[in-house]
Formats: sequence, structure tokens, C-alpha cells
Amino acid sequence: MTKIDGAVYARMVRAGTENLAEYRKVVNDLNVFPIPDGDTGDNMFMTCEAGLGAPGAESLAAAADGIAKGMLLGARGNSGVILSRIFAGIARGLSGLDRAGAAEIAAAMETGMEEAYRAVAVPVEGTILTVYREGVRRAKARLTDDSTPADFFRDLVREAEEALMRTPDQLAVLKEAGVVDSGGAGFYYIAEGMRNALTGDWVEGERKADAAPETAGKGPDYSLFTEESELTYGYCTEFLLRLQTKKGDPETFPLEKERAWLENAGDSVVAFRDGSVLKVHVHTPTPGDVLNHFQLYGEYLTLKIENMTLQHSETHVENRFTVKRAKKPYGIVAVAAGEGLKKTFLELGCDEVVEGGQSMNPSAEDFVRAFEKTNAETILVFPNNGNVILTARQAAGLYPESDVRVIESRTVGEGYAAISMLDTSSGDTDAILEEMKEVVAGVVTGVVSRASRAADRNGVGVKKGDFIGFADDVIYVDDPSRETAAVRLAEALHAEKYDILLVLCGAGAPEEETRRVSDAFRAAYRRTEVIMIDGGQPIYDYILILE
Repeated sequence: MTKIDGAVYARMVRAGTENLAEYRKVVNDLNVFPIPDGDTGDNMFMTCEAGLGAPGAESLAAAADGIAKGMLLGARGNSGVILSRIFAGIARGLSGLDRAGAAEIAAAMETGMEEAYRAVAVPVEGTILTVYREGVRRAKARLTDDSTPADFFRDLVREAEEALMRTPDQLAVLKEAGVVDSGGAGFYYIAEGMRNALTGDWVEGERKADAAPETAGKGPDYSLFTEESELTYGYCTEFLLRLQTKKGDPETFPLEKERAWLENAGDSVVAFRDGSVLKVHVHTPTPGDVLNHFQLYGEYLTLKIENMTLQHSETHVENRFTVKRAKKPYGIVAVAAGEGLKKTFLELGCDEVVEGGQSMNPSAEDFVRAFEKTNAETILVFPNNGNVILTARQAAGLYPESDVRVIESRTVGEGYAAISMLDTSSGDTDAILEEMKEVVAGVVTGVVSRASRAADRNGVGVKKGDFIGFADDVIYVDDPSRETAAVRLAEALHAEKYDILLVLCGAGAPEEETRRVSDAFRAAYRRTEVIMIDGGQPIYDYILILE
């Protein structure tokens, strides 16, 4: 087929819509820009579907114009509105043509690119705009005198896919999430379907997905915005406005001036005029101001306002367009329990903290998930508990994607000291491990905890319910007072001989008591630096780390 007419073009758009329908959940799950609202696939699908409602026409120009007008009325979301402008530009490029060959189609698609860029106030590279532009321009450059529409679309799909895979290098939020741009992926699936219609690889209805959008019937999750919530993302505000002659001349509507006004009112601005109809998309914290402002020019045909916090979704699935983030040289995974203690390890430089410790050992799967998130060539693991070391080793063997090394830290104190002194700048992993072993060997960790039963250990009589102080399974102290047990344990461990006394205060230690303990330590050990941290850990009321 050397030229296409209106019927073929309508069939191509239908095939593109059907292909997108099948993959729209994939597109939804890629959605992290401009906000992770998880509805890009649905919005683009509904935009395309609205274009299919136009009556059929043999003339290519008439078919393209009808599809573009349908998309204008049905456009939803940032990517959907941009998509509608692409097809509006294509229609403008095909104006007056009954049929078109590859070169004319390519030229019309370039007009679609120009129209889309004009509609966006601040074009962002690494989005659908980039994927469309690069795909069309590079496919057009491959045209020869013998190229058919099918040839052009084969190249377009191939070039769009390559451009799509480059989007994480253009937009930091995509690289961080390990995905490509969702709007660009949506366009790719549309172009793939259009190609299949030309090559005979599409049978209408053969792979038809449920036409209902992915989010249909679910309703907003109101629990995402409570009495204490703050409006982080603002409102996704979209409308069609019919410009009214009694409020001004639609032909002289100051589009550029009003687009600049929208930029001050919010972001993700797309605004354009089609005859006397104005289409606006904006993310704004004050939709009322926007609506009042534009009502000065006309009256609303359609209107949609959504709290984007209720749209927000961080559910992403593995799919063909999930990309691998570049691995950093070294990563750190540690085990800890208690919000304060986990926060402390993260502040030390840990990439991931696995929940666990005494009486709550993590699984190998917990470690593997942490390894995946860490995404490093070499991962250093600090189990911080003797009962966790074996599991950490097992997990290391299950994760061939990185060189996982387990440092046998048996206490939180050993792990803390080792990580605080960790220096990976040499890049010599074996040497780094030896240094860590030396640090771990030089750390003394004492613990205060309530005794669960009576016993006589190491000459210390332990009463059930008392607080015991121990280190390396040696009990040094038994006392009915938790505070006194902590003070006596520091004495027994000769805290005065060490440069640093780090105290991690557990969930069971009241704030007033921890202040008294701190004062007692500072008074007794004037040459030792005393550091108190609210670890929030369970079981252990105080953890004393001596370095």
C-alpha cells in the first residue's frame, strides 16, 4: 500500500487505541512524572477512544479532522492533552488530502510535533514530547522514494522505542525510579498498533481489552487525605471553555499571556485554543482562582478537578520498559529494630535497614529485597546479631547480581562502629573487609534488659523482673532499677578507658530517666565523649557502645 485514505487512517488509530488498551496498566505503573498518580495509561486510552467516535470518512483530511476533534473533547490528563494536540497537528498537516503517502504522513506528523510543543508552557525533555519528536524525525530521515506508509511506521516504532529507553538519562526522576516515561510508553504502544494495522498484524477485536479504564469503579481512597494531611500535589484541574463573544473576541484571545498566568498559578500547564474552545490542563493548589479567572472569557463546557494526593500511587510492576538503574560501587545494608535506631543507621550512610534483631530475625527474602533496592556492585551487610549472620550469608548466595559481603557484626554496637568508620574510597573490597573486622574486634557492647527468669550467672544472682547488664553473654549487673543497672554496667565495663560512650536508649526508657543517665555518665567520664541517641529499640532498654 503506497497511500492511505480516511478509512485506513481510522483503522490505524483504532488499532493504536486497542493496543494501548491492552497495555494501559503497564503505562499506569510507569507513571512517576510529573507526579506518581498511576493514571497516564487510562487517560491516554480515554483520549484515543474519544477520537474513535467520529463518523467515518473516505477523505483522509476529514477522517483526521474528526478524530482530532473527538480527542480534543475527550482529552484527559497531561499526556492525554498533549496526545490530542499531536493528532490535531497531524490533522492540520493532512488538510486538503484525500490520500497520503509516506512522505506526506511524515510531514504531517512533524506538524503534530510542532502543535504539541506549542501547547505546553514549559516543554520537558524525557517525556512523550521527546519520544514523539525523536521517533518522527529519525523515521523521516530514513525515507526513500520507495518508502511506503508501513515502512515509515516500522521505523517510527523502532526509533520511538530507542528514544523511550533514553528518557531516564534525560529526566532524573525516571532514573531514580528505574522506569521510562509513561507518556512516551503510551505513544509507543499507539504507534505499534498503527504499524500493525498497516502490516496486517492486527485483527480488530482479537486482543481487545476491557474498555473501562484501569481506575474505573475503584473510587478515590479518601484515607490518603486525612484531617492532618497537607496538600502536597495540589489539584489536577482540566476544563474546556467556550470563549463568548459577549466577554470578548475569541479570535483575539491572549493565549500566550494567559499561559504565563497559568504558570504562576501552578505547573504542568498545557493550554491551547481550537476555534472558540479553550482547553486547559494545570496542576494548582488553588483551582478556584483559576476557574474564576478564566470565566472572565467564557463559560465551561467540561470541568474536572481532582485532589492529586488521592491519585498518588507508588505501585510499580516489572515490565518490558522497566530499566535498570546504574549501580553504584558500594552499598550498605544493616539490621536494626526501632525507628530511632533505623534512622540512626540510615544517617550513618546505610542504603537499606532490614527490620530485625533479637527475637525478630529477618528472613533471607527480606535481605534480598534490601539488596535489590540498594543496587550496588558490592553490598556490605552488617547483621548486628549473632542469630542473623547465617541468614545474611544465605541471602548473599541467593543474589548473584551483586558481590554481597557479610561482615560478622554480632551486636548493634559493632555494626554502628564499623559503619561510622567505613571508607570505601580505595575500592579494594578485601582490604575494606579486613579493616571492618579490626573495628568490630575493638568494640565493646553492653546491654541492659529486664530478666525474664531468676538465675545465678557468673556469680551474679539474677531475680526475675530485675534489670540485668551484660556483654558477650557475661552478666555483670542485676538491679531492680533500670537506671542504676545502666550506670553500674558502664562502671563494670570500665567506660573511662574508652574515647567514646554511645548510648542507644530503648523504647522502654523514659525521657526523664535517660537525661539522668546522661548526666551521670558525663559526670563520671569527663575524658570520654558521651553520645545519647533515642534508638527506640525493643527488648534492650539501653545499649552501651564503647569505642
